[in-house]
Amino acid sequence: MRQINFVIIFVICLALVLFGIENTDPAVIRVAQGIELQAPLAIELIMAMGIGAVMAWVFSVWTQLQRVIDTRKDLKVKDTRIQELEENVERYKAEIEEQQRLLPAAKSHQGAEQEAEAEVYAQ
Repeated sequence: MRQINFVIIFVICLALVLFGIENTDPAVIRVAQGIELQAPLAIELIMAMGIGAVMAWVFSVWTQLQRVIDTRKDLKVKDTRIQELEENVERYKAEIEEQQRLLPAAKSHQGAEQEAEAEVYAQ
């Protein structure tokens, strides 16, 4: 992709240079009412392209900054959700451990009852 970008930029710059060589006549640019600039057409074109390139770069940086801000917001929301889920997992583990502690006691109680019944039947 870098080679394609390089070729495109090179072709545009080459066209700009060839255009500038052919158009050295002065031209007038009216910036605002009463403000005029006179320079060769090639210089004016180079300035316009430079301003356009700077504006494109600023827009690109602004867009990337917005993406970073959005990504950070999403990460904060996801971190909060992960923390909630981890707390739920810990709570569920504690509940399961509590139930498992009660189960052996219930089994030993049932085992004692069964032994007592077995003794009654044996007699």
